[in-house]
Amino acid sequence: MGKRLYLGLVAIGILFFLSYWFWVLYPIALFFMSMLLVLFAVDFLLIFGKRYGISGERKLPEKFSNSDENEVGVSLRNDYRFSVRLFVLDELPEQFQKRDFGYYTSLASDEVQESSYLLSPKMRGEYQFGSLHVFAYGPLGLVAKRYSFDKSQVVKVYPSFLQMRKYEFFAFNALKREHGLKKLRKFGQSREFEQIKPYVSGDDIRNLNWKAAAKSGKLMTNHFQEEKSQPVYSIIDLGRVMKMPFAGLSLLDYAINSSLAFTNIALKNGDKAGLATFSNQIGPTCEANRRPAQLMSVMELLYNVKTGYPESDFGKLYSWARKKLGQKSLLIIYTNFEHAGAMKRQLPFLKALSKHHLVLAVIFENHLLVNFSNEPASTLSEIAEKTIAAKFVYDKKLIAKELNRHGIQTILCAPQDLSMQTINKYMEIKAKGLI
Repeated sequence: MGKRLYLGLVAIGILFFLSYWFWVLYPIALFFMSMLLVLFAVDFLLIFGKRYGISGERKLPEKFSNSDENEVGVSLRNDYRFSVRLFVLDELPEQFQKRDFGYYTSLASDEVQESSYLLSPKMRGEYQFGSLHVFAYGPLGLVAKRYSFDKSQVVKVYPSFLQMRKYEFFAFNALKREHGLKKLRKFGQSREFEQIKPYVSGDDIRNLNWKAAAKSGKLMTNHFQEEKSQPVYSIIDLGRVMKMPFAGLSLLDYAINSSLAFTNIALKNGDKAGLATFSNQIGPTCEANRRPAQLMSVMELLYNVKTGYPESDFGKLYSWARKKLGQKSLLIIYTNFEHAGAMKRQLPFLKALSKHHLVLAVIFENHLLVNFSNEPASTLSEIAEKTIAAKFVYDKKLIAKELNRHGIQTILCAPQDLSMQTINKYMEIKAKGLI
């Protein structure tokens, strides 16, 4: 039933009610009631006279990208001989907690309409869509016929592959400086000779080739090929410290998205990329490799990562690294320390790892606390609250400095900047030849 029918019934009901005192209104109310019934019958025959008057289809991508806006297409066709007004109601997956997602549109006769809307998931896993309902209103708007299409479609939500593609573009084009990715000049640190070039400011003077300089009459330097195929591992802490949410996404999912983006950059750069997870036990792992299917293997592993957020055991991580990693590797450990005591408990294991590998610890800055501590205070209670917040922010910076003091590379950044900062640090490490 359309809203116009209900409005007409309400108006006629009011006339019948008033006719109790003003009898002249009674025949008028009967006339309008008869007209409404006739119009209802005409509208009903027009909209229900054709069995399949509207056709529709929901167009889903093969997979969704977690934390990004994903487009869902809707295709509609009007096979009636007249224009219709439609209300499109889509049954979204329960993860979005939206039960009234719909919109109105109009279609002329034989018109095909392509439209779309955006969804931003916050969790990995399978998302099941219900039916796509289309309510077609007759020319008079008194009757609506429901059509249902595409029942029970399922789409998988993977770690943010859109973010991965974005940072791949930024990392390998001339615009990367403008987007926060530092452009660093790379000097090959291996002894594999590449070519002799004229000296330019910034070249290592230790590589000057005096014989070539004597022949050419100008300074020449030896250039060496940058060392490739080095193992780099993204190691994700699945413990309870990674459960904290920011902007609807847990720290674990921020780490997963960053790991995927970094793995892609490392593979494009010629290194062997791998992945490991741990909590109170070593979780799923993927050995560092350069094979073409490595990125897909890492993506599937990250998609299936599940955890109960137990207490993390860095001792198990150290034992795994000593047994499985024979070659010096870059270990990017995504974890979080909320206070110095937690860091000091794990510091012996991180120091032991750093003796055999280059360790990069990634910890998260609580940007909400940073913003809160920077706001002006007007009352005594606000001053106390902001002082405590500033103390927590300062403690995080002390943790990062303490890790650096023990030879452990550290990234301290807000969750939303994690991918950019991790790629920056990786490029810096490669440029300095630390591995």
